[in-house]
Amino acid sequence: MHDHPFVSEAHEGKPWFEWLVAVIVACAVIVAALGYEMAATVIISVAAIITGVLRLVLRERSPWKVRSVAFDSFIGIALGIGLLVTFFVIPLMR
Repeated sequence: MHDHPFVSEAHEGKPWFEWLVAVIVACAVIVAALGYEMAATVIISVAAIITGVLRLVLRERSPWKVRSVAFDSFIGIALGIGLLVTFFVIPLMR
């Protein structure tokens, strides 16, 4: 009976950390609206990389849980690196 997938929030991330990430994203939106797109991109990228590394290092004790450790870590780190690469490569293509 215990091998069913968990669907309750008791096995997900910590709400305080999820709200912290939401506040960081909101700050990045404000920074971008003020015209500092590079700073906003760096804020989002660093936040994504940190959540990915936290999930990888802390595994099941991580405050950031969406899916599996491998999925969360890959998505967070790849998103962070991908955003930075995309932001800095697009101007080179002109």
